[in-house]
Amino acid sequence: RVIVHLDLDCFYAQVEMIRNPELRDKPLGVQQKYLVVTCNYEARKLGVQKLMSVKDAKEKCPQLVLVNGEDLTPYREMSYKVTELLGEFCPLVERLGFDENFVDVTEIVEKRLNQLQRSGCCRASVSGHVYDNQAVNLHDTTHVRLVLGSQIAEEFREAVYERLGLTGCAGVASNKLLAKLVSGTFKPNQQTILLPESCQDLLRSLDCIQKVPGIGYKTTKRLEALGVRTVCDLQAFPPAALEKELGVSVAQRIQKLSYGEDDSPVAPSGPPQSFSDEDSFKKCSSEAEVKEKIEELLPNLLDRISKDGRQPHTIRLTIRQFSATEKWFNRESRQCPVPPHLVQKFGKESSNIIAPLVDILMKLFRKMIDVDLPFHLTLLNVCFANLKDLPSSKKGSIGFYLKHGSAPSGSGKRLREVGDTSQVDEGCASRIQNCNRTGTTKTRKLSEEKQSNIKEAGIRDFPFHLSAGGIDQEVFRQLPEDIQKEILSEKT
Repeated sequence: RVIVHLDLDCFYAQVEMIRNPELRDKPLGVQQKYLVVTCNYEARKLGVQKLMSVKDAKEKCPQLVLVNGEDLTPYREMSYKVTELLGEFCPLVERLGFDENFVDVTEIVEKRLNQLQRSGCCRASVSGHVYDNQAVNLHDTTHVRLVLGSQIAEEFREAVYERLGLTGCAGVASNKLLAKLVSGTFKPNQQTILLPESCQDLLRSLDCIQKVPGIGYKTTKRLEALGVRTVCDLQAFPPAALEKELGVSVAQRIQKLSYGEDDSPVAPSGPPQSFSDEDSFKKCSSEAEVKEKIEELLPNLLDRISKDGRQPHTIRLTIRQFSATEKWFNRESRQCPVPPHLVQKFGKESSNIIAPLVDILMKLFRKMIDVDLPFHLTLLNVCFANLKDLPSSKKGSIGFYLKHGSAPSGSGKRLREVGDTSQVDEGCASRIQNCNRTGTTKTRKLSEEKQSNIKEAGIRDFPFHLSAGGIDQEVFRQLPEDIQKEILSEKT
């Protein structure tokens, strides 16, 4: 494979400089709370670093211009533009955060390699750097593929700059792990390819095992307890002992990573699987403060959901708690389904659902925190997940499957197909199927006895002023009352 990893330079700062070109040549920092979360290279030259406190940054660089970056909307929107642009070149694009993307360019490389071979030309020049200045062997097809990958990576970077005004670094290698590791070798606005012979040199250059993508903080601590601090230590550690300590799957996975082996595919990201927003702070220690912060997070989240057009069916609250005595941070989450009557209001009556959503989130909060005891929170995160498309009268609503003409003899087959669609509740579909199987192949009037039974059961007659949509009235009368109500609400 040939994988490109594109990492945008000081992304938040670049977005702010595009929004306000007057900032371009000034030392700029993007502030969130009391931290400079990122800064441009003008500021870095003067000693400002990422995640430096505002106080320290101002001491290092009194002329530092600070922009509030707590509203992530402009960064999120620009991030999606980058991914969409890369998708014009190749369908296999995977987002990693706001400022990174993996692109599997193997197929493009193969086409260019075939063109080279057909033309009889064996010349191919590297775009950018070669890691460790290793010599490229143009008689080695693996080397040539990576060289062609470097040319494609340069085209990506040029397009992102010309169309969006953003610069970035790129790494080109045979898998995602190595492409990500090598992309930061030369910064800013440069790119590097990694030839297979240099793979071990790159991995051994890492001064900490946690710098291997895929090995997180907790695993690092467990490895350090075993005396494993470097990639070489991990490679040399007995597999059986590692499996005993970490479990077979984790042990095998991280030992493969230590050798640069990564067969994970570039998975196209598609639309977001959830929407979340969070706020971090030094201290939040009252129920009233928690409620206030949740209320501040919801409007922006609901606006994003409304623009997306899907409805969330799960709501989750995450907190980060600090213990002053034991000096630890602990993350904890609770989630629950969004009540059906609220699901229907997303995108339509967003302002009317803030209060009931706050109530739900506060109940989740109380499941994690005993509010009668002192507590110290440093983060709150609200997340809406399990996103589903809106039911549509054109594609999957119950009403659609009760139209005149859909109930004749072929209706059994049609409704079996309905059961496979994600937009129709399986229980509803089966009940509709049963109604159709019990005698709608011919339209006939209900007997007086049946009509009286229906009235006794409290099932309403079909309201004729709503019949213009073509719903079969006899089928309607035989449906359970909850299904009838759903159809009526759709018609009104």
